[in-house]
Amino acid sequence: MRQVVLPMVLRSRPLNAKRKSTKKCSPEVTDRITIRRVRSSDVFELVYPRSVVQRTDDMKEVRKMLAAGEIDVAEDELRWLVGGCEALLEGHRMLGDIALGERQWDLARVHFGYAYQLGLDAAKRAKPRGTLPHGRPANRDLHASGRGLAEALCQLGQLDLAKQVVKQLLAWDPSDPLEVKGLVENL
Repeated sequence: MRQVVLPMVLRSRPLNAKRKSTKKCSPEVTDRITIRRVRSSDVFELVYPRSVVQRTDDMKEVRKMLAAGEIDVAEDELRWLVGGCEALLEGHRMLGDIALGERQWDLARVHFGYAYQLGLDAAKRAKPRGTLPHGRPANRDLHASGRGLAEALCQLGQLDLAKQVVKQLLAWDPSDPLEVKGLVENL
């Protein structure tokens, strides 16, 4: 006997949102963020899986929504996007930015923490012998997430954890372009 499989609706979309990518991020090893060496230097950068790259247009639309002040719509869209692809580091970072702007420290910690953990896991797997600098475009959301996480942790009084995050960010990029060192020194 043949079974009929009907598609499931994961969540309802905002009424004014355009149709977006329906590809779901699979849990395969190939859908993880990895790290590669930049040429023959001691500089490394994040490499995003295809499922993240396929959402480039979706993320452009979210940036337009945010620029237009449509925070609630953008937030709904981001939640839908990261729900379909957990490796979407930029989406987690943007949700953290929204929470930070609303002074929702616990929520900011969750979103930034998830994005930071994605990069940290990739670094633990690759064990790069060099830097993972903010100057590389692929690394910027990781560094911004780390900074946001450290800020949220400081606001929550979790200074030891904030110091660990800052220490890791400085190991990845000793030039401290986001001035994370000052976050914990000023306390």
